[in-house]
Amino acid sequence: MTFTNTLRALGFALAALPFGCGFAQAATRPTVEVAFVLDTTGSMGGLIEGAKRKIWSIATAIVDSNPDADIRMGLVAYRDIGDDYVTKTVDLTADIQDLYAHLLELKARGGGDWPESVNEALDVAVNKLQWTAGDKARRIVFLVGDAPPHMDYAQDTKYPTTLKVAKQKDIIVNAVLAGTAQDTARVWRDIAQNGNGRFIPIPQDGGQVVIIETPYDDDIIILQKEINGTVIPYGPRAMQKRTEDKTRQLSEVAAAAPASASDMASYLNKRAKVSAEAVTGGGDLVSDVSSGHQKLSAIKDDELPEAFRKLSPDERAAALEKQMQTRKTLNEKLTALVAKRDKYVAEQQAKSAASGSAKVSSFDRVVAETLKAQIAR
Repeated sequence: MTFTNTLRALGFALAALPFGCGFAQAATRPTVEVAFVLDTTGSMGGLIEGAKRKIWSIATAIVDSNPDADIRMGLVAYRDIGDDYVTKTVDLTADIQDLYAHLLELKARGGGDWPESVNEALDVAVNKLQWTAGDKARRIVFLVGDAPPHMDYAQDTKYPTTLKVAKQKDIIVNAVLAGTAQDTARVWRDIAQNGNGRFIPIPQDGGQVVIIETPYDDDIIILQKEINGTVIPYGPRAMQKRTEDKTRQLSEVAAAAPASASDMASYLNKRAKVSAEAVTGGGDLVSDVSSGHQKLSAIKDDELPEAFRKLSPDERAAALEKQMQTRKTLNEKLTALVAKRDKYVAEQQAKSAASGSAKVSSFDRVVAETLKAQIAR
């Protein structure tokens, strides 16, 4: 059973232009693509919940390492034959909010015998995800699990064969071991070595996923909500509905987990410098016109929101320009707050490290550190 996100951000090969820059020729930017191949059987509950809380900070680590890159992330969740599913897939996408929504749906269940369908999951990740070709793309996989692969499934492509294909595609494969199972460790080390990646052991529950609340979180969330108020959904009705849902997502996250909402707003703010995004995945007229991916004059009347359809062409252009300038001003204010938040978080992490209370083996930290090194490489 698979669910595949088919929403694509417009114009992956185009450089996003600064606010108000018009439609000058855009240069091709590098691409960073990261796929998580995640064991979702019952023993992985703690790690999955930690990943839900920290996926935005992991995405931000990619932005911090390469601010100008097009960023696409994907997910292959796996269990085993006989469970509710063998794999569930979210294809590589720039729509990180959609990926996050799918991640929230994941539950740790199933898994009767010890081995799992690791071979099939890796095969899906390497051969079925839509990786960007070319030497300007960095392609990275994180296999995350606690149990070895079934090597007795005749229908599976075994991982050594898959890793040879990964090398041909220049895909780095890291192996993150949750727990201390030695039979899994042997295979994970082999996968990392032959995948040109890292073997990364972490505690079974994902380690101490540290949530650092800051004095700036509330103001950051308020500003991002104001930025979301500048979103103008457009396109087919289903696309407009998705965009409307995404503008509400921040409020829902803020109610449940303010630090995660602040992480989300920080990511969006840093991406806005090159993409003008307030939500991810396209469907917002303000960001798509600001970045040069769309022209207002090219949009059919029935794909504009009702309030815009009532306006003359000049009035539409003026209303759009007003929202673009409002967003630009709000993002400038938010950038200053995010910088203060980043400094505060770094100081708190340094204090924890100095006191010996920080666990460097936590899932989010080892992934962020590995991404930083491998993107630079």
